[in-house]
Amino acid sequence: MKRIIFSLAILAMGMKLQAQTPISCYPLNQAKDINIDTHLIIEFDSEVKAGNKGIISIIDKTTRKVVDRIDMSIPAGPTDGQPKNPAAIYTPVPYIYKVGNITNRNTRPGIPSGVAKEDKRKYQKTIIGGFSDAFHFYPVICHGNKATIYLHNNMLEYGHEYEVRIGKGVIEGWNGKKEWTFTTRSVAPSLDRDKIIVAADGSGDFSTLQGAMDWMPDSLPSEENRKTVLVKNGDYEELVYFRNKRFVIIEGESVDGVVVHYPNNEVFNPHPIDIKTNELKGTFPSRRAAVAADNCSDMIFKNITFKTDCKGQAEGFLLNGERNFAQNVHVIGDGDALQVNGSAYWLNCIIDGGGDTVLGRGPSYFNHCTISSYGAFMWIRNTKENHGNIFNDCTFKAMSQYAMIARLPDNKGKNYPDAECVLLNCTLDGVPSEGFGPIDASASTAKLYEFNSHDKDGKSIDVSGRDKHVRQLDAIKDAELIGKYSDAKWVVGW
Repeated sequence: MKRIIFSLAILAMGMKLQAQTPISCYPLNQAKDINIDTHLIIEFDSEVKAGNKGIISIIDKTTRKVVDRIDMSIPAGPTDGQPKNPAAIYTPVPYIYKVGNITNRNTRPGIPSGVAKEDKRKYQKTIIGGFSDAFHFYPVICHGNKATIYLHNNMLEYGHEYEVRIGKGVIEGWNGKKEWTFTTRSVAPSLDRDKIIVAADGSGDFSTLQGAMDWMPDSLPSEENRKTVLVKNGDYEELVYFRNKRFVIIEGESVDGVVVHYPNNEVFNPHPIDIKTNELKGTFPSRRAAVAADNCSDMIFKNITFKTDCKGQAEGFLLNGERNFAQNVHVIGDGDALQVNGSAYWLNCIIDGGGDTVLGRGPSYFNHCTISSYGAFMWIRNTKENHGNIFNDCTFKAMSQYAMIARLPDNKGKNYPDAECVLLNCTLDGVPSEGFGPIDASASTAKLYEFNSHDKDGKSIDVSGRDKHVRQLDAIKDAELIGKYSDAKWVVGW
């Protein structure tokens, strides 16, 4: 009798594991006019978890060819940091950004595009934004009772009917699904249009920000040719990388209503082990940000949130290029939450991070922005070629006792003697009395200026304990200097 009861219990447990039942899917079976960048979404009657076996196949109904295939037995990406390589060098020649149309359809993901060696470890890889070196990605992400399937980027075409086959094991406790078809929109939006719509529910021209930026032509010639990507309110869990864009506006419907995010960091998408990180112009692009705009100029970002869902070195937003403008943008990251290499103006933005929250070469002008950090608010790395980070009427919220405004420690025998950090009329909330540090002697020539810092009640800050390398500006004696730093054009050069 005990054996029978035990066997019945085991059977019941097995039935429970198989109890997940789909209650809806997107696209609906036999749906038409589906965006080519769509994700596949299945809702179940109970909480689900991504499996580690099974195959996802996408079949072109006309040709009967498999156009995309995902093997769930392949891990998404690394979970342990790779060892340091002291012999790593910056790319000996500038990285070539202007290349042909490279997608998963015509190029094997992971093929080196520069001098870096190919990483031959077996992980899920997809080409995003023409970057053949590829990104690791999660083919299935589950939240509660919803499972979202991410196909390889750019595999679907306009005006095609596709069949989806999901094998057993793709979702734990589910036997899979066949006989699921949909048809994509007949044609792409005309390139003559000056505005396109992104909507997570599929009602726009594209379902993802990445899809819209893949459609966007490279290097629009002038302001007269500017195009707008309007992102409707919604949750956009996607890894975004685009490059070579110019004169494009990316505007969310609302800053809190449009959240573009992804669980990415330096461990999951590491820099090549033989190449140093992208501190210098023309070096290998970083892959660790949730959203990265690389070699992009004259861009405008408005009313949108960029967020990483990971800890570690994990930017919410990485911006490389010149003459870029951001307004009402919320950046959420961890270490190096916002990395900016090139000239940028930030207006009414919120930046939240874990430490070195603002990183980069500058110049960046921050006006009426709020920065929160657990560690140092910034690590400035500009050279004498340009200004660094200038903050006008900004608020610094320290989330711990370690939240210094700026640090310039010895960095493996290297430092940034021309680094520049200037605070004008800023509110300091909970910032330690020394304010700045550590600052190594090798950075003693850095320009660390402060004027009229005050607490959240408007009272002047006691600066007597400031690091000796910090200069307090005088309203009369330094009036000319204060005036220059108050002029954003003087700082960013445009």
